[in-house]
Amino acid sequence: MLFLLTGDVQIGKTRWLERLAAELSGDGVQVAGVLAPGVWRVREPHEVPGERGLAGEGRFEKLGIDNVLLPGGERVPFARRRDLALAEGSFDPTSQSASAQLAWEIADEAIARVNAHFDRIAAELAAVPAGAPALPGEAGSRGYAPLPVDPAAGMFHVKHSFAQTYVSRETSGAEAGETPADPSTGGSRIVVPADEPDAEGSVTVGAEGGLLVVDELGRLELMRDGGLVSAVALLERGPSARFPHALVVVRDWLCPRAEERFAGAWDGSRMLSPGDDARGLVRASFGLSG
Repeated sequence: MLFLLTGDVQIGKTRWLERLAAELSGDGVQVAGVLAPGVWRVREPHEVPGERGLAGEGRFEKLGIDNVLLPGGERVPFARRRDLALAEGSFDPTSQSASAQLAWEIADEAIARVNAHFDRIAAELAAVPAGAPALPGEAGSRGYAPLPVDPAAGMFHVKHSFAQTYVSRETSGAEAGETPADPSTGGSRIVVPADEPDAEGSVTVGAEGGLLVVDELGRLELMRDGGLVSAVALLERGPSARFPHALVVVRDWLCPRAEERFAGAWDGSRMLSPGDDARGLVRASFGLSG
């Protein structure tokens, strides 16, 4: 089944998906692909709170977007708000994002890194017959893959200097009126079992297979045949024994393009909005109760 997680900007899509990924992983379902949490800054007391929009709202200002590669958990700085990139001198007028006049500056090198991750997943699928061990976590992880922390347990963040600006890299985002945890309080990172390793140290997917996650596909991919082309190619192949289900984050106005592009390979698609009903549908596809 192909699930399309959709809706307007900042309604909590990534936050919901992070929680679901951690939950499924804890239940033994392999989750592979990419998540795209926001990068936020706490506004100073004298600053005027922002309104809903690209920069976020309230006490928190959205500066950029990271990509978290699953199941290993590698975090890739992915996008910077265009106005900030211009002010900081990091804007590349030759980049794909600049050519598309996106509101985010996305380095082509970052796109290449995420594409390489999906190429690796595709290579594993091509090289290993159905029923063989699933993609392991990073070397030395013993089959355990770090996934985003549930916001209720505290946010994972690190301080990262970017053109003299310190930001909090957290895994929730100020979405749908929900603000991220205050970075000054510290945070944590949770490690949950992706799948139990067997006697030889390999990781085996459960009987119902795993979930391929792509957060997100946008104008570059669906209108310009660019961006995360390797993720697109993997989705165009349709379901496999390893990944019988996929979940793609896409803006509501791009959903018709996503359906046209992928639904045929997946024998249809199902649109979801973040919430308990959607959570139950995805869990049920793996034979898990609500």
